[in-house]
Amino acid sequence: MSPFRRNVAARRARALRTAAPGPLADLLRSPSPPRDTPVADLPLLAVDLETTGLDPRTDHVLSVGWVPVDGGRVVLGGAGGAVVRAAADVGQSATVHRLTDDVVAGGAALEAVLADLLAVLRGRVLLAHFARVETTFLGAACERLWGAGLPVEVVDTLDLERRAVSGAWGGEVETGALRLWAARERRGLPAYGAHEALTDALACAELYLAQVGEIGSRGARPATLGDVVAR
Repeated sequence: MSPFRRNVAARRARALRTAAPGPLADLLRSPSPPRDTPVADLPLLAVDLETTGLDPRTDHVLSVGWVPVDGGRVVLGGAGGAVVRAAADVGQSATVHRLTDDVVAGGAALEAVLADLLAVLRGRVLLAHFARVETTFLGAACERLWGAGLPVEVVDTLDLERRAVSGAWGGEVETGALRLWAARERRGLPAYGAHEALTDALACAELYLAQVGEIGSRGARPATLGDVVAR
């Protein structure tokens, strides 16, 4: 087992010792895909959050969207998500995600939405674009609700794009070149409306498939989770 793999496994074991019974503990007990899993066989879950800001200590999750990816296939039948009933006004963030206070007031409880998400995430790798938002907000929420964080393997399409762009451009990365929509446009993927959680999760999943296709065409061996996991 690689040192990186041991680190994830150790963090999962520590989290399981403190997690309350429920969806988080169930996820932590489920096996995580090993690093040598070929990407052609890799189960992932593309996840996107819309929030009131970028600080999980003071900001709130407003909506969650997810789409499974099984190897080279986006599984639209497994897509899901919900608007979350927030504990505060959405403020100026509504100009970005267009979720008003009235819409959010009719949302579901965060605990219920995350329970659904964690059930789908079991046995899968978390996939996101600029995954730090998803990992920090989900980790903080799990800590608050069930007493432990969310140590999972993560593939970040922004990280994959940085590797691709810095290699192609000799280490120089243009401003905005790593954004989800810029990366999609570079590959001729269709334009979607931005800042809607389920749509953004789907956009991330499609970008990932395009990126790993490029990685596979360059490699002398089939790419694995270890090749694409966030660095």
